Amino acid sequence: MNHFKRSLIVFCAITAQHCFAQTPANNYPDYLQPDHAVNAVTMVMVHDVVSPPVAARYYAYTMMGAYNIVAANNKSIPQLQKVVKDYKANTSLDTISFKYDYKVAAFYSILETAKLMLPSGFMLKDDEDAFVQLLQKTNVDKTIIANSIKVGEMASKIALAFSKTDHYSRLSALKRYTPIKDESKWYPTPPGYFEAVEPNWRTIRTMVIDSATQYKPAALIPFSKDTTSAFYGQVKAVYDISKHLTTDQLNMALFWDCNPFAITTSGHMAIGYKKISPGGHWMHIAGLVTKQAGLDFDHSTVVIALEGLTLMDAFISCWEEKFTSNRIRPETYINRYMDVKWQPVLQTPPFPEYTSGHAVISNASAELLTYLLGDNFAYTDNTEIPFGSSQRDFKSFRQAAAEASMSRFYGGIHYMQSIENGNVQGQKVGGGIIAKIKKAGITPLIK
Repeated sequence: MNHFKRSLIVFCAITAQHCFAQTPANNYPDYLQPDHAVNAVTMVMVHDVVSPPVAARYYAYTMMGAYNIVAANNKSIPQLQKVVKDYKANTSLDTISFKYDYKVAAFYSILETAKLMLPSGFMLKDDEDAFVQLLQKTNVDKTIIANSIKVGEMASKIALAFSKTDHYSRLSALKRYTPIKDESKWYPTPPGYFEAVEPNWRTIRTMVIDSATQYKPAALIPFSKDTTSAFYGQVKAVYDISKHLTTDQLNMALFWDCNPFAITTSGHMAIGYKKISPGGHWMHIAGLVTKQAGLDFDHSTVVIALEGLTLMDAFISCWEEKFTSNRIRPETYINRYMDVKWQPVLQTPPFPEYTSGHAVISNASAELLTYLLGDNFAYTDNTEIPFGSSQRDFKSFRQAAAEASMSRFYGGIHYMQSIENGNVQGQKVGGGIIAKIKKAGITPLIK
């Protein structure tokens, strides 16, 4: 079964909605919901085991073409150059003379951009073909389909051209990370002892915020083995909570795990499990709440595109700090100095501890979505059902972000300082992005 059909089936199963039905409030078919295309892209990222910061970059560029097409056809939506720094206006989408369906073009551009960017992007060709077949079955004119595909491909080329200027191609030539011989610094953790993920990610150009260093977190508590020290207290708190987790705390940790590749061992055999990335989780949230809010195609695309940009900048900001402070993980400290047999609930990710990536990206996302959709937007998050977890209910995006942050403490992979300061860092990133989109003319969608 191709990825597009499988994605739609999974999506429909977990939301109990009828695919291919008309949406009365907005008068466009359900299969044109932009999050269906994003979901198909996410499945390929899961297949490829794309790391969290790289996944965020893919989401940002994948949505750029769709945003550009929508903005070219809806003059109330600000042009992308007003939001994304260093982005130069391209008028080719504004001067198209032939007839096309811009919603079809925008949807197609999401698949096309990801097809050209992802390592296994070729797999999305099946999704594109399935999408065209769906259009044909619903009696969309063949010329309109062909023209819309042409526009979608044009928008994808524009997004790809911009992506090639963000320094990503230089990463492979930069110096690889070598663990530092300092007992306070990060060291690879079991069971995989993987090398550090994207140690040079700070060199990637930010999309909206000024730079990777614009929102630096507070200074670290000094490393210490003294049992009366503040740092030891931080470690002890992780150790102690792991011994007394409630059922809800455990479920919280598992729900927000979002580890693209986790390993479990059985005897001499190691088994790997693929899951959605943290950014993929928040992209899915953005998609499901745009539908719940009854947003039209144009504004759904705007929300999801802005979420992609926010994720990319939040990861760059977080990774800059991670490989500057290079802080030791709880698992390493506890195994060395407290309990050699201790294991965290969650598998420790392969990169330094400070600040918490979940805290930064979740709070940045929550600030953005709160600005756009309101402070008390209640929703049920079913993102993790296809990956073996249940659903959870939230009264607001900020509540979800707070839970996502604390889940890393309960999971045994972050100290409280990393979570608390990561929350502030993420809020500042989100606030900076909101200030930029406000200035561009993007206003709250729900009053």
